[in-house]
Amino acid sequence: MVNKITDDYQLTSIEIRANAASSGPWKAMLEGRDHSSGSSCIVTPTGSIDLEGASDSDIEFMAHARQDIPYLISEVRRLMGILSSK
Repeated sequence: MVNKITDDYQLTSIEIRANAASSGPWKAMLEGRDHSSGSSCIVTPTGSIDLEGASDSDIEFMAHARQDIPYLISEVRRLMGILSSK
């Protein structure tokens, strides 16, 4: 059974964290793929985020999360609306 209050609280909490992060889009810049010197990082409209110790896959995931999370929140809210109208 879906607990609407818990689900709304969790989605709102995720949305607040996403909205508090630097604006998007974010882009993974991987050494060896996107540039030949320096280290891999995430580039944002306001600068770069250096991630020492993160794998390329971690960096790709984090960079895409900035765009993916708002989309997923929107889709979950849409689907919850469909379920609640039945």
